[in-house]
Amino acid sequence: MLAVIAVATVSLNLRPGATSLGPLLEDVVAFHGQGGLAMGLLTALPCLAFGVLGALAVPISKRVGLTGTVVASFVLVVAGLLLRPQASTFVMFTLLSLLALVGPALGNVIVPAWIKQYGGRRTVALMTLYSTLLGVGGASGSAFAVPLITDEALGWQDSLRFWGLLAVVPVVVWTIVLARTGHDFPPDAAQGELRTSVLRSPTAVALTAMFGLQSMNAYTQFGLLPQILTQGGMSAADAGLVTGSVAAWGILGGLVMPTVIERSRHLPLIALGMGLLTAAGYIGLILAPAAGALLWAAVLGVGGFAFPTAIALIPARSRDPLVTARLSGMVQPVGYLIAAAGSITAGVVLDATGSAHTMLTMMAVTGLALGVVGFRAARPAFVDDEMGRAARS
Repeated sequence: MLAVIAVATVSLNLRPGATSLGPLLEDVVAFHGQGGLAMGLLTALPCLAFGVLGALAVPISKRVGLTGTVVASFVLVVAGLLLRPQASTFVMFTLLSLLALVGPALGNVIVPAWIKQYGGRRTVALMTLYSTLLGVGGASGSAFAVPLITDEALGWQDSLRFWGLLAVVPVVVWTIVLARTGHDFPPDAAQGELRTSVLRSPTAVALTAMFGLQSMNAYTQFGLLPQILTQGGMSAADAGLVTGSVAAWGILGGLVMPTVIERSRHLPLIALGMGLLTAAGYIGLILAPAAGALLWAAVLGVGGFAFPTAIALIPARSRDPLVTARLSGMVQPVGYLIAAAGSITAGVVLDATGSAHTMLTMMAVTGLALGVVGFRAARPAFVDDEMGRAARS
């Protein structure tokens, strides 16, 4: 039961600190006297943090353990989320936002490995809980950002601060877990082939590309979709709810995809379909951005099932917990760096052209690419086996 509570509390708090900023982005940037480049930077910041800081997750957890890494990093999350609304300069706001992203950056890598180590027969159930509540947390951040505003002037500060109070919960729960587990990083494998670079696994490379392209789409949607919808005539509150609905579809994806991965023989075709739906959603936004907003949000949301699919494939395509940690330590950091580059590019294109059409066309192309690499990543194979063959060749 404690494992369930631990996974639930951390999963709910891995995304709101990032997704709650999108609907408030124009207010925050205007308060600090910034423009479109600042919007692009804040949109891409989660991906940059997840990429750069996520690469440190395995080395850090070797020293302090999987559980200890989660506890320490979420203490920083609480500090960052509570302090950043009071930042007097844009630079300070950005730095505190980065501090608040330390926990999610490390947790992205650590939690799947933690589940692999402690899940046993409940691994699929815990991954289902994890990916589902990631969607709940992400959707809540977007959907409640505007309703949590307390006044018209600086009420956005209270809205952002709320998520720092919520992040105290996983600190308490995981401290209790730490008292039971102690240092819990999985030991080095005895087999020499498992020390081979994960890059030598075609499945790992394809999964990294899939994760990167999907994350680029997700964070571009979180950050820029509210602006696109308000430009199309929608109110800020409604734009936030529509953006939140995209993330809300991830709840359903999180519920179904771990089981689909375990049982379906047609997963590559399903992954290809997710990419095609993502492209179709952007095309719909070009044709009818406000009138069909909920429809296109649903199409993008189902296409976004690629995220829980990629997350669930990390333990599903690896056997050894150490390989799971190393795979997660490559897929997510590298994938998020790909996503960051794409999100910054999308923000710059939107600012430079003054029109969403060019940016949405670019994103539709990335949706097609997502389908192609997803098809390869979803093929039945184990990264351990591919690393072993590479070591013997």
